[in-house]
Amino acid sequence: MTTTARNQSATGTRIVLGSNQYGKAEVRLVKITRDTGRHRIQDLNVSSQLHGDFEAAHTEGDNARVVPTDTQKNTVYAFARNGVASTEEFLLRLGEHFTSSFEWVTGGRWAAQEFFWDRINDHDHAFSRNKSEVRTAVLEIRGSEKAVVAGIEDLTVLKSTGSEFHGFPKDKYTTLQETTDRILATDVTARWRYNTTDVDFDAVYASVRELLLDAFAQTHSLALQQTMYEMGRRVLEAHPEIDEIKMSLPNKHHFLVDLSPFGQDNPNEVFYAADRPYGLIEATIQREGTPATHVVWENIPAFC
Repeated sequence: MTTTARNQSATGTRIVLGSNQYGKAEVRLVKITRDTGRHRIQDLNVSSQLHGDFEAAHTEGDNARVVPTDTQKNTVYAFARNGVASTEEFLLRLGEHFTSSFEWVTGGRWAAQEFFWDRINDHDHAFSRNKSEVRTAVLEIRGSEKAVVAGIEDLTVLKSTGSEFHGFPKDKYTTLQETTDRILATDVTARWRYNTTDVDFDAVYASVRELLLDAFAQTHSLALQQTMYEMGRRVLEAHPEIDEIKMSLPNKHHFLVDLSPFGQDNPNEVFYAADRPYGLIEATIQREGTPATHVVWENIPAFC
């Protein structure tokens, strides 16, 4: 059977290949920098996916233009030998390599998670895994255009007071009581899009992290939505190189335990921490005049 015949559907319309990508996912990379007696550890989970002219591989099984996923994995390790620098810079080096080395590769998506390690008692080469957060980065290349999205996830935060929730509509299904003093807790996941690649990515990451934490702590919250907006607003005001920030904040509910059956009061001190169900608050905070959508989000899980 010919290719043309195989591509003809029963309705008479032609079947064609749509958008596609391929690569090696979750390459685990640990880089130890030993240029001094005080070592540095960088722990990454890197994924590489290529865009380009791969139609013959799909329709004919012709692999002449298929850069093996194993080659992509090996490239990650080989590039790490010369240093990682920041996560975003490492992805930019990978992207520039693949798009310049293979003429049919027109772009791609390179992503990484970075896990943190803390020194044990300021030891030069002993570390403990810091599980408080994960740093993320994504590079999308389409032709000559590069877009970098950085982020943070699994950053758990809590305020024991300074949070209210009242004034909401009520119907026959409403049982939630209004409150002027509640625990506010969430796991921060944020992704921000740069409008340039000329950035000190490590410094900006540290700054954004601090701004998010400070806004969460300092904002007297009337709703998690209000707190989220304030967190994003502060980031954009401080960093003109960032055009938008998307956030997903689950409301990690803490319910006051009724101790009256035991003859005890509970002056807002003993709580049950519920893991589900939970409120899920998501939003994009962006500069006025920036596009409502950007092509980079087509290939990155976005919240809204």
